[in-house]
Amino acid sequence: MLKLHDVIKTYDGKSQVTALAGINLAIKAGEMVAIMGPSGSGKSTLLNLLGGLDIPTSGQVVVAGKDLAGESEKGRSLFRRSQISYIFQAYHLMPTLKVNQNVALPLHLAGISAKEISRKVAQALQEVGLEARGNHLPDELSGGERQRVAIARALVTDAPLLLADEPTGNLDTARGKEILELLKKINQERGTTIVIVTHDHNAASACARLIKLRDGLVEGDSALPPGGAA
Repeated sequence: MLKLHDVIKTYDGKSQVTALAGINLAIKAGEMVAIMGPSGSGKSTLLNLLGGLDIPTSGQVVVAGKDLAGESEKGRSLFRRSQISYIFQAYHLMPTLKVNQNVALPLHLAGISAKEISRKVAQALQEVGLEARGNHLPDELSGGERQRVAIARALVTDAPLLLADEPTGNLDTARGKEILELLKKINQERGTTIVIVTHDHNAASACARLIKLRDGLVEGDSALPPGGAA
């Protein structure tokens, strides 16, 4: 599903900053992987490259057989639309749209028929346990419910890769645990490849594999036992 070969990413400014210093990494389809590391280790840069939001200075970033480093911005955008979905710490819901409208947004952008949108939105909301909240606005929901809406929006496109950036960062321990259990269920039942960037050891422990970054390099890469400590 994902393969990075000799990936280097630098940023030019008053002085050149190296965010990734030569990453070699492979993630198989269906894996649920956590990426951890201190601030400045390259986690966010790596996630942006995996999602095609940025391209490396050198090296290959291959997602589902396509080298995103060689794609144009338009090409990467079209690829993301069908192959990659996202969950963010801040939910990024449209406050003036109801839950079902928020979930439907990526389908409208893809030109899906109204009938199919209705079916897919209903299915996604049922999957995250929010079928009764479709006509509510985001401000009428708890933080955990908002993150479930964001997950439903990610699921509705049936993308095989889900990238999550601190998905439990705005939630208390109990709500965070619920979200992690939901992501594990999605991984197991749908076979969705899930990559979570996190500072939360509980979130990392929900995954089957932990990749640790430091100074733009892979410092560790290990399998985690079910329910094991990260």
